[in-house]
Amino acid sequence: MSRPFMIIAIAVCALIWGTTWFAITLQLGPVDPIASIVWRFGLAAVVLFAFCALTRRPLKLTRAQHLAAVGQGAFVFAVSYGFVYAAEERVASAVVAVIFAALAFVNLVLFRIVSDQKAAPGAWQGALLGVCGVAVLSFGQLTGAAGAGAGLDPPLGVIFALIAVLASAVGNWFAWRGQQAGAPVLGATAWAMGYGTVMLAIYGFATGVEWRIEPTPAYILSLLHLSLFGSVIAFGLYFTLARQRGYALASYISALTPPIAVIMSVVFEGAQVGASMLVGLGLVLGGQVLLIRAPKPD
Repeated sequence: MSRPFMIIAIAVCALIWGTTWFAITLQLGPVDPIASIVWRFGLAAVVLFAFCALTRRPLKLTRAQHLAAVGQGAFVFAVSYGFVYAAEERVASAVVAVIFAALAFVNLVLFRIVSDQKAAPGAWQGALLGVCGVAVLSFGQLTGAAGAGAGLDPPLGVIFALIAVLASAVGNWFAWRGQQAGAPVLGATAWAMGYGTVMLAIYGFATGVEWRIEPTPAYILSLLHLSLFGSVIAFGLYFTLARQRGYALASYISALTPPIAVIMSVVFEGAQVGASMLVGLGLVLGGQVLLIRAPKPD
């Protein structure tokens, strides 16, 4: 992957995901979050399958590739996003966006332990800076020092966001397993979204979720934005970038989204930018500089 394409891919993902954190808040309300996630990734999976079919991209997977897609779908698109939506019911969307900067460090640790994948010192330093930023922000939320704006229970929201980060890291590892098994990136992503959607739907039926859609412009437009831009385009670029440059660098896209997410949260949610948020944001952006300059992991 050329450096210009890498920079463009990172910028596009950051811009899209920077707006999706607030868009998720528009999905919260009368519609159960589980139903909203099912509509989001169900639509995204259909679009991605159709795109692959129309462009003659491979969709057929081997048994090993399907198993990897099942794990990816379970942890990235089901567990992680289930907790993301639950977190955003309790804390401002910008807070959840900043917490996700920890994903780069968690990926580095997980891939080092499970797959013996080594990363350059600069990558570790950058990821650690991101963790420090997340720690500062999380401490501010837990002590009530940072303005959560939309939060009814900020401490629980922080905990849910951290669980979502851990689930995403495990899902990234399954995506890497699919890559090792030779799975096509877009085809595997389509299957993973499909599997995650089915799992959440089964959970929803088992727990008595009411399957409905709120017929308002805010809900419909945010759903389309989350499905087409936040899922199909952003995840397609993300997993492509991850295969070329490693999952730590790709996951640090999450560190570039907070500035956009903070602006959206301040303007639309009334969140207050306190000292802990500013310091945390500065640390994660500084870590991004170190991580993007680090060579690809072995």
